[in-house]
Amino acid sequence: MSLLRPRCGFYELNHATSILTQGDHSLLLKALEKDVECEWAMLYIKRWLTAPLQMADGTLVERNRGTPQGGVISPVLANLFLHYTFDVWMNKHYPGVPWCRYADDGLAHCRTEQEALALMAALDARFAQCQLQMHPDKTKIVYCKDRDRKKKYPVTQFDFLGYTFRPRLAKNSKRNIMFVSFTPAVSNKAVKAMRQTTRKRNFRNLTDLSLADIARSYNPVLRGWLQYYGKFCRSAMYPVFRHFNMTLVAWARKKYRRFKHHKTRACMFLDQLATKQPHLFVHWQKGMVGGFA
Repeated sequence: MSLLRPRCGFYELNHATSILTQGDHSLLLKALEKDVECEWAMLYIKRWLTAPLQMADGTLVERNRGTPQGGVISPVLANLFLHYTFDVWMNKHYPGVPWCRYADDGLAHCRTEQEALALMAALDARFAQCQLQMHPDKTKIVYCKDRDRKKKYPVTQFDFLGYTFRPRLAKNSKRNIMFVSFTPAVSNKAVKAMRQTTRKRNFRNLTDLSLADIARSYNPVLRGWLQYYGKFCRSAMYPVFRHFNMTLVAWARKKYRRFKHHKTRACMFLDQLATKQPHLFVHWQKGMVGGFA
């Protein structure tokens, strides 16, 4: 994720479509032949690509293009095809432009808007040559607005790999001043998904469990979120952990009769527990114990 932090003025984002549904088999097989040396593997891949697709009503549909969506190796084949379509091509024709790609999403760092527009046109032609197309809605040029880049552009933020990159207030600790920086933080969509995951675990109704049981069960999940999404702007994770803390409050009110009609007392109980046993939950260990009130 550190690679994505802006070193240039513009990001050119692209999203490749039609790989799974319309990709040409001959081009895909040509790419596979560069890496797959086992003849048996190539034989079964060819058979799998051309095997007819059975519909819900039992009818068979012949396939001569693309790979079936949901297929176990479809993402692997698409990723390999994009390696030659995008990765190798970028390194060859634009060696001075930093870029990154994850699956069918990618971005490139451009210094000027003209460079970004030229790259977008070149990528459009390259994808058309490989019988692909860039997503018309997801492909865009983003201006990295910050303290030094103050121009007005229609798009100044984007989401990538669960992060939202946009202008944010940051603090220079050495000079003790605030300034605007184009930085990443967990996206609203990712926050919503994490809260939904906590909700589905239904801890508030599992009164047969102890806090230690809940910690043992959910700490690996919380640790994963904190290590990935808390890498940058950890404070943006506060709504996720506040939601989990309030889930613990609901659990305590159902488990202990003395808290049933006293939410404040339940909050105080868990707040004191977080102070006495900060190592019980991962986010408590990091000092994120607020949100009980």
